[in-house]
Amino acid sequence: MHKPDSLRWRLLGNLALLLVVLMIASGLSAYWNGREAADTAYDRTLLASARTIAAGLSQRDGSLSADVPYVALDTFAYDSAGRIYYQVNDINKQLISGYENLPGPPPGTPRTDDYPALARFYNAQYQGQDVRVVSLLKAVSEPNMNGMAEIRVAETEEARVRMARSLMADTLLRLGMLAVGALLLVWFAVSAALRPLERLRTAVEERQSDDLRALPLVEVQRELWPLVRALNHFTERLRVQFERQAQFIADAAHELRTPLAALKARLELGLRASEPAVWRETLETAAQGTDRLTHLANQLLSMARVENGARAIAEGGAQLLDLSQLARELGMAMAPLAHARGVALALEADEPVWLRGEPTLLNELLSNLVDNALAHTPSGGNVILRVCAPAVLEVEDDGPGIPSHERERVFERFYRRNQQVAGSGLGLAIVGEICRAHLAQISLHDGQERGLKVRVSFTPNSD
Repeated sequence: MHKPDSLRWRLLGNLALLLVVLMIASGLSAYWNGREAADTAYDRTLLASARTIAAGLSQRDGSLSADVPYVALDTFAYDSAGRIYYQVNDINKQLISGYENLPGPPPGTPRTDDYPALARFYNAQYQGQDVRVVSLLKAVSEPNMNGMAEIRVAETEEARVRMARSLMADTLLRLGMLAVGALLLVWFAVSAALRPLERLRTAVEERQSDDLRALPLVEVQRELWPLVRALNHFTERLRVQFERQAQFIADAAHELRTPLAALKARLELGLRASEPAVWRETLETAAQGTDRLTHLANQLLSMARVENGARAIAEGGAQLLDLSQLARELGMAMAPLAHARGVALALEADEPVWLRGEPTLLNELLSNLVDNALAHTPSGGNVILRVCAPAVLEVEDDGPGIPSHERERVFERFYRRNQQVAGSGLGLAIVGEICRAHLAQISLHDGQERGLKVRVSFTPNSD
């Protein structure tokens, strides 16, 4: 099983990665800045050595000679990391002192503007080593000699590289200490910021299973208020759902207890009798009671299906359906029942009416509305099942109707206007739940002549 990531470690990991990138960039920048600073410092020393050697040039017997003092090379004596090479050429480019084959400046090497001298700095290879070289031109003006002598002083780059690396290491060390301090600071800051979540978790875990009170907002930061509000909203919905479930169970138990007790009493009374006619009457009464109990149980199961279907719709399980086709199929299925009761069942659904819904629930809605209309319509009456655009369903009957002051209560569970009329009081309650699941509006109106008209307005499909 995949272990969920820790918010604390994820934040620290992202911060550490950012700091590593910054350290690498800063280290490279420090290295190149160190090389630049080392080049500036060591170039100045190279030029000073070349000037010292140039000061020792003299003419003897018509030729140029170089007296190279030790101090010219002594400036590098403190640093044993590199080596020093020099070369002195006369006005004819002939070697008069120093190392042979010390490379000269490449063509086009500019003269430096950093120092008041005819000097050029460049990088070269000598004896398989990288060297930094300065070429200094010294004017020679004698009666028998007139021209430019050249002094070259070269130094291997070990000292410059070591200086640059030292600056980079020092920079990385400081940044590393700063990064460790920043990570520790962030660790403690995140831990402190997560304490309210820990308190919230503890508060939730310590509650009893039936404690659905709202969580307080005063003990958490403002940024956590939306989370606490969402939890409180969810808890409130659970509380309402549990209350409705408990009330439904209590009502169902009450509704089942009464007919079961009556059935049991009737059977006991029949058992005491000795006449076959009384036994038959008892069995017929028991069969009728069993039918009512079966109808009640079926409607209780329908309520459970409504809740499951509502969850399916909320989770995106709705289908594209033709309401006219559903009404047509239901009308054909209910026609024998209407004929047996002497009621004319008519269907008005000429054009397809498309909507998104759950087919089982919509069939349940149509069945309950039509069955309720047939149950309250006297023999010889009419029931009209009507589907019209944009997405409206109407069921109209010729029954006694429902007074205006009672039209809201008929959608309550187990409510019956007339206790003498057979029924469970769940038909219109199921219809109301199905309408809520489909976000439909249901309303009761007077019929065109008499009776009741039930209108359900769905949201039409916009695809």
